[in-house]
Amino acid sequence: MSDIATTDINDLGELTKAELIELIEAQAEGGIRINFSGKANARQLARRVRPRVTNAKPKYSAGSPEDRSLNLVIEGDNLQTMATLYRERGQVDLIVTDPPYNTGNDFRYNDKWENDPNDSGLGDFISSDDGSRHTKWMRFMWPRLQMMRSMLKPGGVLAICIDHRELFRLGQMLDELFREENRLAIINWQKSYSPRGDNRHVSTATEYVLVYAKDETKARTGLLERTVAMDARYKSPDGDPSRWKAGDLSGPKAKTHQSMVYAIQSPFTGELHYPPNGACWRPEQAQVLAVISSWGRYTLRDIDDAGKRAEVIGVEESNVPNVKAVVLDEPVTSAAKKAKKRLDQGTWPRVFFGLTGKGRPQQKNYLESVKKGKVPITFWADEDYQTPDVLDAVSWPHTESGHSQTGVNELDAVLGQQHGFETVKPMKLFSKIIQLWCPPTGLVLDPFAGSGTTGHAILAMNHFTGTGRRFILIEQGRPERGDPYAKSLLAARLKRAISGDWKSGQRAPLGGGYSFVELERRVDADALLHMERSDMVDTVIASHFDDRRRGNALIRIDERAYHYLVAQNTDGDGIFLVWDGPDKNTNFTEEVYEVCALEAEKHGLKPTYHVYARLNLYQTDNVRFYQIPDRILADFGLDLSSEPFTDSDL
Repeated sequence: MSDIATTDINDLGELTKAELIELIEAQAEGGIRINFSGKANARQLARRVRPRVTNAKPKYSAGSPEDRSLNLVIEGDNLQTMATLYRERGQVDLIVTDPPYNTGNDFRYNDKWENDPNDSGLGDFISSDDGSRHTKWMRFMWPRLQMMRSMLKPGGVLAICIDHRELFRLGQMLDELFREENRLAIINWQKSYSPRGDNRHVSTATEYVLVYAKDETKARTGLLERTVAMDARYKSPDGDPSRWKAGDLSGPKAKTHQSMVYAIQSPFTGELHYPPNGACWRPEQAQVLAVISSWGRYTLRDIDDAGKRAEVIGVEESNVPNVKAVVLDEPVTSAAKKAKKRLDQGTWPRVFFGLTGKGRPQQKNYLESVKKGKVPITFWADEDYQTPDVLDAVSWPHTESGHSQTGVNELDAVLGQQHGFETVKPMKLFSKIIQLWCPPTGLVLDPFAGSGTTGHAILAMNHFTGTGRRFILIEQGRPERGDPYAKSLLAARLKRAISGDWKSGQRAPLGGGYSFVELERRVDADALLHMERSDMVDTVIASHFDDRRRGNALIRIDERAYHYLVAQNTDGDGIFLVWDGPDKNTNFTEEVYEVCALEAEKHGLKPTYHVYARLNLYQTDNVRFYQIPDRILADFGLDLSSEPFTDSDL
């Protein structure tokens, strides 16, 4: 099939509903779409990839059973893994990730994926002199970006790291997949603070984070923590018991607030003050009059200044409304004496005229009234910020986000210097992103988890700030080199962070935990019906879905302790598996029910009992039955007849 932007009219019958909608949107926007060889096929891969069986690896997990149920580390291909995470589809608050940058030998591509995204081959590493490396990178990223978007909640956010090599291509793909209006920010962060010999003309010192919402109208951006230095700027030069900082009494939008453009007379000098051109006073005139009367006797009076007010507003004089001025109702000489006495008295009114009385009207901004944080705007510096109209392109210096060497140093401290990673994102960068776009109890997904910076940052934030964020980390490593560093690096880092047993010395244990699982063979009815019991336990725990408890994973129970009881949910209901193997007992009978009830009582669980079995041969009100394999296939999002994905978001 040809690419969607160049589809021939004779091919329209072959398009899906989603593709037809995209074609119409492309035509409405003048056909602005990124185009590359193999795009049409890449668009289909996310729908054709199939979930996999997962195999638990307790050796590489950490924490109590309850803590292990909250977080997940998965070793395997991230496209296949996201397909496997069907129960989390539409449940992720934030995806923060650092994909391969196409710098040469940092990502691999399997040509067989063009026809079968379920092919188990790892593919070859793409060298920097491969003439089609950009196209292969886009074909590699497109279905993964599709799947990431599908994983997000309606108000969820994607924050994806990239450098200059693929910045523009990634931005175009994201504009098309997420739509330009959902682009929240292009963050420019300082990865190094000294010149590098990587360019003949300009040293590369920055990288980027592209931030997109699934739906900008539903997304929420949090505040960054205020610093001691920020609060120190609030003082009390007049002896006011509440600390304050001088702020501008004027604000923008004079043309839409013309009645708030007028003169305010100084009680010290008698000078008439107007807002700057294009601005208006922030408070209502009645409020200004009430506050300023503490300096002297004031009134409202027409002073025939329409020409001056028209100049400030930027309109013709004939178009300005008739607005009176706030002026003295006594001679300036007597008013000045009273104002000087009030200045010396201290604890000035909310509106004042500079520290000596010789300035323009200003207002006190009290520390106690300031938001408990700072908002991110066009440059992250150590400043107090007002609420921005628009969150635009953002630059972060290394003092705000950390730099690449910081990330390496952090990994050195945890694991020692033999980890082999030359570039690692700093925890501070990821922590800021998580703080901004993931709520305190939200879920974070990292499909390119690498050395585990995302998981470490969340564990630290939960420990030090009392939040309850959860994470899912996906990493394949480089098994063809005998280096499955999901185990040898990522899991090792998280374990040491949880215990505090760093290579550089003991640190504060962060606590928490996670379950470690591996992807195995493809999920289908035949594979399920031929599973041994241990594999079926893993599959049930990985797939179990209850719409009334979305986002709550099962707490595994040691399967050696019971015959049927394998897990419990957060409400204290037991999960039972009647499956001794493909050629043994697989049916739910009255005798099996009696054993399940005894096991539940022994473990302190209450009905309802959730029972997985091949056939249901006993009916009772306190049992919810899940038929194998049909229910498991459905919980993986597969249609029972043809096994395509049922997700319309792909």
